Amino acid sequence: MNIPATRSATEPSSENRVIILGVAESDAHVVANKLIEFELSLAGFTVINLGACTPIAEFVGAFQAHPYADAIVIGSLNGHAYEDLKSIGDAKKDLLISCPIIVGGNLGVTRDQAARTKDELLSIGVDYVLDDAAQLPFLLHQLPRRNIIIATPE
Repeated sequence: MNIPATRSATEPSSENRVIILGVAESDAHVVANKLIEFELSLAGFTVINLGACTPIAEFVGAFQAHPYADAIVIGSLNGHAYEDLKSIGDAKKDLLISCPIIVGGNLGVTRDQAARTKDELLSIGVDYVLDDAAQLPFLLHQLPRRNIIIATPE
């Protein structure tokens, strides 16, 4: 006898949640990007993966194509996150992106540099800066859903 699996009311669901994923513009590191895509897909998220060396314009375009996306996740391993992402705040101010932006990776060579970069990223409009990719699924489950309901004529 097959008993269907059920979710408890308190267990978070990733079903129908869209995440836009990419790597900062000057960064060609893709291994972590592919692992994060795999992990999020296994967790039930739909992942739009823009890959490495992604300019802000591509993140904006992806969000415009998927305005119901729950978050944009950007990885940076080369220590240039602030330089690569400093115009993302303008995209948010101009309402070209309205979902949370999450950045993670190696933000600096030293702890002090990483801390400064984290503060700079938060000051330009990045909503969350993660130290560990393992924190990502938990954070995504905490974000409110951004489902868009489209009215259809009756």
